[in-house]
Amino acid sequence: MNSVIDSEKPLISVVMPCYNEAERIGEAVASVFRQTFRSLELIVVDDGSSDNSLQVLYGLQAKHGRLQVFSQPNRGAGPARNMGLQHARGEYIAFLDADDAWHPACLEKLHARLAATPDAALVYCGWQNIGLPADQGRPFIPPEYEGPDKVETLLRGCRWPIHAALTRREAITRSGGFDEQWSSCMDYDLWLRIAAFERIVRLPEVLAYYHHHGGEQITKNRLRIATNHCRIQEQFLERHPEVAARLGPARVRDILESELRRRAFTSYWKRDLVTAHALFRRMLGKRRFRPRELRYLLPALLPLQLYVPLIRRFDQ
Repeated sequence: MNSVIDSEKPLISVVMPCYNEAERIGEAVASVFRQTFRSLELIVVDDGSSDNSLQVLYGLQAKHGRLQVFSQPNRGAGPARNMGLQHARGEYIAFLDADDAWHPACLEKLHARLAATPDAALVYCGWQNIGLPADQGRPFIPPEYEGPDKVETLLRGCRWPIHAALTRREAITRSGGFDEQWSSCMDYDLWLRIAAFERIVRLPEVLAYYHHHGGEQITKNRLRIATNHCRIQEQFLERHPEVAARLGPARVRDILESELRRRAFTSYWKRDLVTAHALFRRMLGKRRFRPRELRYLLPALLPLQLYVPLIRRFDQ
């Protein structure tokens, strides 16, 4: 494919938050500047790193004229991305985290697909998980989501990682950007608010790489992700009662139950009992359970310090 020539005003702005990624940020930046699409800028926002990420970024900035570096006190990825959006000049926006990567032709192919579909707000592509067991690291191309069941499908879960999409800047502006109340799942919330009401298109190629690092998926993060996912679903349906009315009570209940149930029981069978305890309690409190599940849920009414040893006795 032919490279796109640099222009004074970039067509694509790449926004990257960075928190304590001094060892990996260099490769993520290199992934951006290896793109065959040249009309771009990279905006990195250091989110109050306590390592030397900011110093590493200043060194990279000296090498790359299209790299801008900003910093803020630690507030989270959502606020960091919003700061980056404030400085972005491109017509299109892409997001890349400081430990992930793209195929060199990623932005060129995504841009070509989106530019060829003027009424679409977003294009998404396939990705591959790196650093997981082989059966979880196969390349994945998502299905076509633009169809009659799109809103329901999007409500049920995040359908692509944050860096496997290119979005028109005006669509992000209309959506209000990232909702800073969320400490996780903010990409799910953003894609839901954009894609539910605007056309999206698919590029059936694997162009994004999601890197998993050992030791980072700690229990409190899993619990926060599960809780935020449920709250985002509830908030969306509260703000859009017409969607809930169109889906009907039975499907709304199933949507709200299914992901919570999946995460709760996955945690239970993996013996992540802190997460399971909290999610089972949420299922009970929201009355989102099936009668046959009560034998798993009712013990969670015990305090955590009693629940954990009780369940662990079953493993002996």
